[in-house]
Amino acid sequence: MSAHQSLLPPGWPRPRGYSNGIAASGHMIFTAGIVGWDENEIFQRHDLPGQFRQVLENTLAVLAEAGAGPEHIVRMTWYITDRKEYLASLSDIGAAYSELLGRNFPAMAVVEVTGLVEAAAKVEIETTAVIPAASR
Repeated sequence: MSAHQSLLPPGWPRPRGYSNGIAASGHMIFTAGIVGWDENEIFQRHDLPGQFRQVLENTLAVLAEAGAGPEHIVRMTWYITDRKEYLASLSDIGAAYSELLGRNFPAMAVVEVTGLVEAAAKVEIETTAVIPAASR
């Protein structure tokens, strides 16, 4: 069962890789800003695609604690430290996204920032998920 409905106003082109808006109801889960370190808070990868994959793995681990999976994600805000590296890495980022999150396209924003609190972090992502009431 889908946790949400993608919102697409009439006549608008379908966005690629995200949704303009999501309607959802049920049990909501919010993550903190999650970075690409391992469970011991050590950055094993220092490239954006590697950290991005770790962020998604970490996010899925947190969501699983509430019984949620990638199909329940309705919103993500990505904070990246280098727009050029992000654009150059889109193929690897897309591959990791597809492998770990599948064909779920939540409402998303990608924001370039001058730095993150964890100096070695290249990406930090906040996620909102909704588990439908019927699924609980």
